[in-house]
Amino acid sequence: MMATLMTERKRSALTRGRLPKYTPYVIAASSVVVAAALMALIGFHVFGWAVLSAVLFATANVVSSALVEGRRKATDKLATSLVVGAFLVALLPLVSVIWTVWVNGVPGLLTPGFLSTSMNGVTGAVDNASVKDGTPVLGGVYHALVGSILITLWATLISVPVGLLTAIYLVEYSAGNRFSKVITFLVDVMTGIPSIVAGLFAAAFFAMILGPGTKTGFVAAVALSVLMIPVVVRSSEEMLKIVPNELREAAYALGVRKWRTILKVVIPTAISGIASGVTLAIARVIGETAPLLVTAGFATTINMNVFAGWMSSLPTFIYTQIMTPTSPSNADPSTQRAWAAALLLIILVMLLNLGARLVARLFAPKTGR
Repeated sequence: MMATLMTERKRSALTRGRLPKYTPYVIAASSVVVAAALMALIGFHVFGWAVLSAVLFATANVVSSALVEGRRKATDKLATSLVVGAFLVALLPLVSVIWTVWVNGVPGLLTPGFLSTSMNGVTGAVDNASVKDGTPVLGGVYHALVGSILITLWATLISVPVGLLTAIYLVEYSAGNRFSKVITFLVDVMTGIPSIVAGLFAAAFFAMILGPGTKTGFVAAVALSVLMIPVVVRSSEEMLKIVPNELREAAYALGVRKWRTILKVVIPTAISGIASGVTLAIARVIGETAPLLVTAGFATTINMNVFAGWMSSLPTFIYTQIMTPTSPSNADPSTQRAWAAALLLIILVMLLNLGARLVARLFAPKTGR
């Protein structure tokens, strides 16, 4: 009996001045109910209901903690509420965009032939007939998907060697000289230039060489490489900097030449970060629209040759379907194709980001126990 009394007294002393563990759940449920009642009086709206519920929950949680647990605990819960609230506010636009594109894009993406056909032969009369008869919308995104892949591939082939070699020079050879500082400054400037400027540069450059009005997939690849190179340089430079100097010194002590040390020791150690940086750079440019409009144009047929002829891409396909519908009197089929292409583009970017994580994990240096 005495032992039981001592245990109860010790337990009450330890829990005195603390709210029960179920308190946040009760406050959350009450906040949701009260917010719903208040919103019903002024006009119910889901977004307003969610915001009001969050405000009521944070206020009640902090006030109850201040009354029972004291100022220190209340301040901690206030800071936690602000951090979580800021995270949710930042997450809300992303979730909203993904949800909107998903809802509007899935019907078009599931249309038979959307991924395997082009817009060749699809006219306003075809769209009018599909609206009138209720048949599936004809025309697909195959030519734009192929164009995006080819243009991005060539941009990667241009950007990765230039960016990686520049990063190697800045880290391994420059020793902080004036030339390296100039390169770093120019790379920082290139990082912030608008994408349309890169497109105008590529268009003007090839206009001087091949003549005005030259629009090909390769010109677009050069424009995208202008945007990719600074990203590759900065990410590769940071990855090379974190390679321990002891590894270099160990190779030098064995009589290995510097270029071979970089090739066999430094780059393999940093390859995971370099590969993930390159993948993120690809994801950065694959959705660019403005440079492609002035360098590659847009087409309705499949073009596999990046060195001749206009070439369509997913961003320009979306732009043309929205701005110039195939049938101006019935824009719904074009809108459906645009939403489906936007969803496909988002899926590609998400896959590239997941690929960057996978590459970083696969190529990460093996560490012992």
